[in-house]
Amino acid sequence: MRWDIFCRVIDNHGDLGVCWRLSTAIAAEGDTVRLWVDDPSALAWMAPGGCPGVAVVDWGPGEAAQASRVAAEPAPDVLVEAFGCDPAPVAIARFAEARRADGATRRWINLEYLSAEPYVERLHGLPSPVFRGPGDGLTKHFFYPGFNERTGGLLREPDLASRRQAFDRGAWLALQGLDWHGERLVSLFCYEPPALEALLRQLERSAVPTRLLVTAGRAAAALPPGPARRGALSLEWLPHLPQTEFDHLLWACDLNFVRGEDSLVRALWAGAPLVWQIYPQDDDAHHEKLEAFLEAIEAPGSLRRCHHVWNGMTGGELPELDAETLGSWGAATVSARTRLQAQDALLARLRRFIGQKS
Repeated sequence: MRWDIFCRVIDNHGDLGVCWRLSTAIAAEGDTVRLWVDDPSALAWMAPGGCPGVAVVDWGPGEAAQASRVAAEPAPDVLVEAFGCDPAPVAIARFAEARRADGATRRWINLEYLSAEPYVERLHGLPSPVFRGPGDGLTKHFFYPGFNERTGGLLREPDLASRRQAFDRGAWLALQGLDWHGERLVSLFCYEPPALEALLRQLERSAVPTRLLVTAGRAAAALPPGPARRGALSLEWLPHLPQTEFDHLLWACDLNFVRGEDSLVRALWAGAPLVWQIYPQDDDAHHEKLEAFLEAIEAPGSLRRCHHVWNGMTGGELPELDAETLGSWGAATVSARTRLQAQDALLARLRRFIGQKS
């Protein structure tokens, strides 16, 4: 099949990260993908080698000519509108024209954000008729990623578990130029968490030597000024990492602080203890979303408290990151991963859903 996936880069590249993983997963199964991105610049570091079978289309401001040229090519079998991004009108018009002309089984999928909240099960798969614009008369279908069988599942490559098992932490760290001597490794991929300074203080006074691997961008900018070595803590600043190398970072660490959607899922697959900074919303709707996730992974009490403090939902101190605490967090992550790996991955469910709508 031919797929068109539409993505808008809002501010933190998470939408693009999800869309790129979906595109490469589709291409790996032999289909072709045109990934329409309004700002593809981040792919220079996120996916520097590109991917066979995936063509990137820039439909940003000033690229109307390219969008019109590509839209004039044969219409896709599946049009994926990622996160309500409103695809290019010329592409929708071409898709609608082909659908009406040949009566083919062409599907318009509205890929939504990941959540464990109950509404996801109610809305997943529902039709959404289009009443205006170039797609007038067509029907979209909502497709919600999620954490159980009644949702769209999670993105996962078929060989992910075997690659994770074969991963050599020491060799990977050496390739990154990190002279590792067995210290505890913690990754930091965050926005500006209220408890960041409290985390640094705890790691500085810890009895366990810790190396904090700080990702490029907002995490690095959020760190308060200070030396690279602070008591038991040493800091390493990383460059922007391609998606595969970001996965390796999560596999290498004993504790992962992550943010957004794509990195949360990858941290679950990594199986190490994780702390998630959810994207904040003005009306605090993200609080319910965070609670639903913690319930879905059956998080122990100390992990729930840590998330509340890390996300600014409550005051107080972060739990002590001792071996017992991290052991219970890791057990929860591994247990959740085992349950999720027993389910079909997102792409398999998406293909089945498209087939059922034929």
